[in-house]
Amino acid sequence: MTSAILNPTITGATAVRVLRQLKADPRTIAMIVVVPTLLLTLLYFLYRDSPGGALLFDRVALVLLGVLPFALMFIVTSIAMQRERVSGTLERLLTTPLAKADLLLGYAAAFSVAATAQAAIATTVAAYLLGMTTAGSVWLVVLIAVVDAWLGVALGLLCSAFARTEFQAVQFMPVVVVPQIFLCGLLVPREQMPGWLEAISDVMPMTYAVKALQEVGAHAAPTSTMWVSLSVVAAFAVAGLGLAAATLPRRVA
Repeated sequence: MTSAILNPTITGATAVRVLRQLKADPRTIAMIVVVPTLLLTLLYFLYRDSPGGALLFDRVALVLLGVLPFALMFIVTSIAMQRERVSGTLERLLTTPLAKADLLLGYAAAFSVAATAQAAIATTVAAYLLGMTTAGSVWLVVLIAVVDAWLGVALGLLCSAFARTEFQAVQFMPVVVVPQIFLCGLLVPREQMPGWLEAISDVMPMTYAVKALQEVGAHAAPTSTMWVSLSVVAAFAVAGLGLAAATLPRRVA
């Protein structure tokens, strides 16, 4: 029978197992670590020779450093968890003393390591090789990017509970991820949106992630708005993990 009590040792062992699986999958590592950097580099060359290109690059790249970790970690996590389910690994694990919380926190911890590497590499490349400038510390950008990635992990785990195949897991992206990208303020400033769209964006976590990044871009010192916005994103991530634990099925349908 599955234990209902969280066991730190089992959680740690789960995280190590997932990290070993990631290490053995070069394509997933490339998606997590290399793809964001390549996309930011493409963006740099897109804007480099255009009028006001440097300012546009600074604004868009800063926001993408929050959006890309969220979107990519959502995809990778939801597919990885669904693969565990389809292979029968998940069902076998849940017949052991492994609690649902052990499983989900182990996954979250493992992918958080990958997310931290992703955020640090992408931000370093953007700031020191591509010339992105911010008024605030680059390391605050890394911190926000990591929390955004945690949010992607949490929502990916949550959505995987409602999928029966890897394809179905990917289908959640247009429902969960794309609307947040459209409404977070990346494409159009939120104050220029119709009132009803702005109201919808108010309840989406990526809105607060973008707001936190914009605060770093505009202010030399951390602001209260930045910390509050970052706390909202973290709260969504914690809530997502809690809901994922509550909805994770014990058996494969």
